[in-house]
Amino acid sequence: RAANHGSADAQALLAALYLAGLVAADADGRDASVSLFEQDYSGEPDFAAALGFATKAAEAGSATGQAILGYILASGPEPMRDEDAAQRWYERSAAAGCAEGSLGLALSLARRGRPEQRSRIADEVRRAADADLPTATYLLAVLTEHGFGVTSDLAAAARLYQQAAEKGLASAQFRLGLALIDGSFVAPDPVAGEAWMRRAALAGNVEAAHFLGDRNAKSRPPDFAEAATWYRRAAEAGHQAAARALASLYLTGNGVVRDEKEGTRWLRTAAASGNQAAQVDLANLVLRGAGEPADTASVARWFEAAALSGDLTAAFNLGLCFTKGLGVCQDDGQAARWLRRAAEGVADAQYMYARMLRDGRGVVADAHHARAWFAEAAEGGVLDAQVALADFFF
Repeated sequence: RAANHGSADAQALLAALYLAGLVAADADGRDASVSLFEQDYSGEPDFAAALGFATKAAEAGSATGQAILGYILASGPEPMRDEDAAQRWYERSAAAGCAEGSLGLALSLARRGRPEQRSRIADEVRRAADADLPTATYLLAVLTEHGFGVTSDLAAAARLYQQAAEKGLASAQFRLGLALIDGSFVAPDPVAGEAWMRRAALAGNVEAAHFLGDRNAKSRPPDFAEAATWYRRAAEAGHQAAARALASLYLTGNGVVRDEKEGTRWLRTAAASGNQAAQVDLANLVLRGAGEPADTASVARWFEAAALSGDLTAAFNLGLCFTKGLGVCQDDGQAARWLRRAAEGVADAQYMYARMLRDGRGVVADAHHARAWFAEAAEGGVLDAQVALADFFF
């Protein structure tokens, strides 16, 4: 009601609540604030409603409303974005002494990537940090660590990370934990570092959860059960490498009950998100007859992407796909092409390419070069190549 009667502060507050998804305009006409008192209410941000209230608050002179409007114009849905207008509102908000306006202005200037603005960016971040905004304190620590717009001072950076971490900022807890574990710019204290890392992971920092998974999996002796717990937390939040690592634990039965179906599911999740290593892993499973029929169509595409980036094993497997017609049309010419590429470093590819040269399959028959590749594969330990090479002497 206050917002509807022109209170700029109320309008700014309501805009913030809409952005946080804590209120929603109900179709049955109830007051939007009713949803604040419903324990099970969990809504999505309503940028359109927030924009309306933020605009009213900003135009009425609310520094907080100006900062919120700047945020919507800078980071809202694409059709709403106007970076120039966002920066103007951030400027007005910062000039009025709003810490959120200073932080928003710093980020807006940073997005423009102008080196001459570095000192000003650091100044605005410092103003926001002086007002005890945890995110600003963390960003000031990053700037101080790397000497961006300020003189590099690792001791001061460590203090700032500590301050932000103690205020509950997960990204600061992760960075402080990492520094304490590796001793990069503070005295090493792995126990304290891991404690901060755990706090960060439990607060939702997926990189911290993945780090803890790796740390437990690679410890001596490894604690795969603990690793699985952290990998799962990160994987469920969308971390591709963690999903692949969790898949590996299920496929091998380390730390969890062996479950090929569950392992394949997590590999599929990571592969679908674009993790190339997971794509290759899943494709290899499909080659061995695992996975689901729908996976077959993607196998050759995944191997090709890895092969084009220089993975010779993937090139070998792509050659097998063309040989068998797995996910692609059977094509001996393409098979020979990829096997030849893989033969530069894969003994099994040398053997298969030698066979194609001997039989004239996909390439012009060439006994001389076939013998040379059989010899390479035999030296690489391929028993069938040693037998085939012996045949040339009889």
